[in-house]
Amino acid sequence: MTLKKGWEFDRIFRTGLRVQGELVRLLLLRDEGRGLRVGYAVGRRQGKAHVRNRGRRVLREAFRRLSPWIVSDVSLVASLKDRALDASAVAVWRDMTRVLKRQGLLAEGWEGADWDAPVPRRVR
Repeated sequence: MTLKKGWEFDRIFRTGLRVQGELVRLLLLRDEGRGLRVGYAVGRRQGKAHVRNRGRRVLREAFRRLSPWIVSDVSLVASLKDRALDASAVAVWRDMTRVLKRQGLLAEGWEGADWDAPVPRRVR
């Protein structure tokens, strides 16, 4: 599920744990009973609209590919560092997998980082 309300983002920005990789910044908050909830934040200072839109698309695609293996009951806000706006989607995805794995947010059944592997449906 996607975070959409301003108060949801505010709550995570105020109380969430901040972690970052080379290209990606994640704010995460453990939420019991809420399931996986993801929001995307790309600031105005990071470029013109078409650059920010591409950044959001890359983040959404990375989460789409990883969502079956991300543990439930966590709310995430993902943003890109400035240098990630020029990076490939595969590079952003790999960095996101490293950050999520380091935080222990990838489930047991995760086979490893393979961009070309088919994405299974998330079991709810």
